[in-house]
Amino acid sequence: QAQFVEFGGGSVQPGGSLRLSCAASGFTIDYYHIGWSRQAPGKQREVVSCISSSGATTHYLDSPDRFTISRDNAKNTVYLQMDRLKPEDTAVYSCAIDLSGRCRRDNFGSWGQGTQVTVSS
Repeated sequence: QAQFVEFGGGSVQPGGSLRLSCAASGFTIDYYHIGWSRQAPGKQREVVSCISSSGATTHYLDSPDRFTISRDNAKNTVYLQMDRLKPEDTAVYSCAIDLSGRCRRDNFGSWGQGTQVTVSS
């Protein structure tokens, strides 16, 4: 069964960094575009970034320079490096396959259960 497992979240102070991992099982990610999203309590899910099968990246947030998406096909894993974190980045972060094949923010498959990121002082 194809699925994603996200991990690497935690609690950090504002200005800190975290590296999230999205490990795929049941299939190989080589030919898929993969995206990260986040959902804060009481808010709609927000797509953060997407990486194509060839490694091209698309960012959707207002401050895209703080987050970096990457992939390691040999490890069947996609990463999200998050720097200069802010309290408003607090959310559950999940990953999914892009169904459009074009990293469109409105066409992703089922999101994983996610990993919690909490930014507070």
